[in-house]
Amino acid sequence: MTTDVLVAGIGNIFQKDDAFGVEVANRLATRALPPGVRVEDFGIRGMHLAYELLDGYRALVLIDAVAMNEPAGTLAIIEPDIDTGSGGDEMAPAVDAHTMSPDVVLGTLTRLGGSLETVFIVGCQPADLQDGMGLTPAVAEVVDDAVEMCCQLVSEIVQTAGKGTHP
Repeated sequence: MTTDVLVAGIGNIFQKDDAFGVEVANRLATRALPPGVRVEDFGIRGMHLAYELLDGYRALVLIDAVAMNEPAGTLAIIEPDIDTGSGGDEMAPAVDAHTMSPDVVLGTLTRLGGSLETVFIVGCQPADLQDGMGLTPAVAEVVDDAVEMCCQLVSEIVQTAGKGTHP
C-alpha cells in the first residue's frame, strides 16, 4: 500500500461544534498533500474507521472536538497513548457503531488485530455540543488554522517516515 498516513475528520455535524473535525477534513481534502497521505471525513462512522485502519496505515491523524478545559476555539496537537500491549478487553469501551471517541476507535482496532505506529489528534475546544447545525463563531474562526496545523503535522510525519522517530 502506498498510503501510509490517514487523516480522519470525525464528529457529528448535527451537534454544532462536534462538526469541527468534519469541517477541517473537508477543507484539508482540497489541499495538495504529500504522496501517501489520505484525508477522509468519517463523521460518526467509528467502526468504518477502525476497519479502514486494518488496511495497514502507519500513522493516523484524527481531527476532532476535544474537551480540554480551555477557552472555546483553543487548538492542540495531542499524542494519545496507543499502548496495544494492555490487558484483555475487560476495560475496553463498549463498541457502538456511532461512537467516534478516539479511545473506542483505537480499542476496536486493537481487538481486530490492527496497530498503528503513530497517532495524533488535532483537537479544538468546543463551545457548544448541543443539537444544531453550524459551528459556533469561536470554533469556526480557527478552522483554517487547524487546516494549517494538519498540513504541518502530516508533512513532519511523512518526513520522519523510516527514520525511527516521529514529530
